[in-house]
Amino acid sequence: MNNKIPHARFGLGDVVKHRVLDFRGVIFDVDPEFDNSEEWYQSIPEEIRPIKEQPFYHLLAENAESSYIAYVSQQNLVADDEGEPVDHPAIGTMFGPFEQGRYRLRPELRH
Repeated sequence: MNNKIPHARFGLGDVVKHRVLDFRGVIFDVDPEFDNSEEWYQSIPEEIRPIKEQPFYHLLAENAESSYIAYVSQQNLVADDEGEPVDHPAIGTMFGPFEQGRYRLRPELRH
């Protein structure tokens, strides 16, 4: 059995969308595996609950109604091919302009 945690498919500034739910967002942080509360994890219906041993992404997310922060497993994300910027008020605090389908992290925030 392979116990290796998968590598992150997406990086900071990538625009992604949820595989099932109707929202998209910009990745601003990546956890190599699940790093949220057990209460949060158990609140996900069991039939769609993702495994913990995979990357989880923090997103500046948007849907038709609002902007918010989302925490999503890698298995539930796909690359967004709309080529459109994400409308979230916090994007400018972390990223520069939307260019070539992604955002670049502001220079002062890079390590």
